[in-house]
Amino acid sequence: MELMHKNPLFNPNGDIELVKRRMIGGNTTNLNDFNNMKYEWVSDWYRQAMNNFWIPEEINLAQDKKQYPQLVEYERRAYDKILSFLIFLDSIQSANLPSISQYITANETNLCLHIQTYQECIHSQSYSYMLDSICDPNERDNVLFQWRDDEHLLKRNTFIGDIYNDFQQQPDVHNFMRVMIGNYILEGIYFYSGFMFFYNLARNGRMTGSAQQIRYINRDENTHLWLFRNIIQTLRKENPDLFRSVLQDEYQRMIKEGTEQEIAWSEYVIGDRLEGLNGQMCVDYIRYLGNLRATGLGLDPIYSGYNEEPSSMKWVSNYSNANMIRTDFFEARSTAYAKSGALVDDL
Repeated sequence: MELMHKNPLFNPNGDIELVKRRMIGGNTTNLNDFNNMKYEWVSDWYRQAMNNFWIPEEINLAQDKKQYPQLVEYERRAYDKILSFLIFLDSIQSANLPSISQYITANETNLCLHIQTYQECIHSQSYSYMLDSICDPNERDNVLFQWRDDEHLLKRNTFIGDIYNDFQQQPDVHNFMRVMIGNYILEGIYFYSGFMFFYNLARNGRMTGSAQQIRYINRDENTHLWLFRNIIQTLRKENPDLFRSVLQDEYQRMIKEGTEQEIAWSEYVIGDRLEGLNGQMCVDYIRYLGNLRATGLGLDPIYSGYNEEPSSMKWVSNYSNANMIRTDFFEARSTAYAKSGALVDDL
């Protein structure tokens, strides 16, 4: 298959007419013009992402530091392994996104990818803040590098990592689409067992600061999911050949594999030992997510009978809303505030 070509950084002969702009395969000038966007959804996404700005250290983790040693052994194990998984994949994302943007020829979409890259770095900062707050230095490193020694963690990371590496080694359109679907899986399925675990701790009155960090991250990931769904849907309109029946089947298999891996991961780190969250609840919710992600791309549902959010898991949606903060419960400020005076100009 023909290789894609990276965008030139300086391209005075690029097209300036909106009608000629394409998601891939166009001829971009790289000029950012906020008044002339071909894809109208970009403006809404950009403003939402900018409004989501947050700083991890604003969330007080003092109570979490006291409660972490009081967690029972399997709760601490789950906390550590989930955090290790999140750290690794968000780090991979911050490295992966710039490589994608080199082949996107709609400059307004690249603006979104740059903001997402920044947000992934904030997530990495958040995880480091969580580790620094609750662990001693030796424990911190053990958590940070668990993915090297835990075969379950390594398998999960390898599935996404190989998709990304394939495009690095062979940047053709087919591998590019696989990267798009891989990002969609990562943002829309792969994190949710971890999110559920933290929210379940919080609704039982424990590790509420950690849960608030995850709430903000979850909110960001939802915007990232929205971004990749729109990119993929735009690619489908502009390049119907990329959605031939055989390729749709491949994309659906990828989503199913991601879903099955998330189920296996939930069984490994959560199982049936947690108060308020068991294996079957996780399976039901993750299969629902798998169907939701597949149909979101115009593909057929993967699992029969999982087309509505399970009634036993409706609390997840409530806890994932970063703006629904009970000030007597979460030691955090509302997301709707203005930033000021953060930097000292000493130049």
